[in-house]
Amino acid sequence: MGLPIIFALVAVLAAFGAVSALKNKNFLGLVFAVGTLAVFGWFSVMTLINSGYPAVH
Repeated sequence: MGLPIIFALVAVLAAFGAVSALKNKNFLGLVFAVGTLAVFGWFSVMTLINSGYPAVH
């Protein structure tokens, strides 16, 4: 269950990066930050929905 937690932290950092890139008008950075947020955030949310927290055995 540690990997989804790490991916959730990466998604949170990507959200901060997206806000920072938007402030600095760095559109390439914004594209990568939003893409990272979408991929890692989706994986974290779907793992949480599918497995629950903590993991049910």
